[in-house]
Amino acid sequence: MHFFQRDIVLENHIVKLVPFHGKYKDGLRKIIFDKEITKYTEDHILDDYALEHYIARTLADQVEKVSYPFIVIDKATGEVAGSTRYGNLAFFSKRLEIGWTWYGAPYRGTQINKATKFELLKFAFEAMGFHRVQFSVDIENIRSQKAVLKLGAKQEGIFRNNYLNARGESRDDVYYSIIHTEWPELKRTIFREFAELPAVSSH
Repeated sequence: MHFFQRDIVLENHIVKLVPFHGKYKDGLRKIIFDKEITKYTEDHILDDYALEHYIARTLADQVEKVSYPFIVIDKATGEVAGSTRYGNLAFFSKRLEIGWTWYGAPYRGTQINKATKFELLKFAFEAMGFHRVQFSVDIENIRSQKAVLKLGAKQEGIFRNNYLNARGESRDDVYYSIIHTEWPELKRTIFREFAELPAVSSH
């Protein structure tokens, strides 16, 4: 089965990542109408019409093999905490990007992000056998830049005019990466609280 058609489920004691699906609309609605979430993205999601469009576009990106999106579920409550994706996948070069990540206000600054990133990194390096995982963050998004650095990623450079935001302005992105030779040490140190958990499940 092709990667984009797989039913990938990643899980630890804090989060469960499941394939993005329209059935999570009500859970998304509870947290997504928040300009803080889309401050550095291409558009704001402030009503049901925009939410419907976001869901349709996200699912279309998977069908068109642009990205593989996940719903992030907080295992403590069973509620939708946010969403994240694998994107810019280059299978021959064994490279991908983790991004398009957002969380509802109650989940920001918690262990949700670290737990999510651990599962995505582990699957990329250990199950997919990829050699590079990259991250891109708006040059003014200092909170997200700090969060990426806390994962052990190395800053590489600035991509100028890399995307257009919701106001149609050209924005610069800071790029970071983790490579496969760095993963074992990061797993042993930064992600040590997750390293001994049972293996992820993938279908």
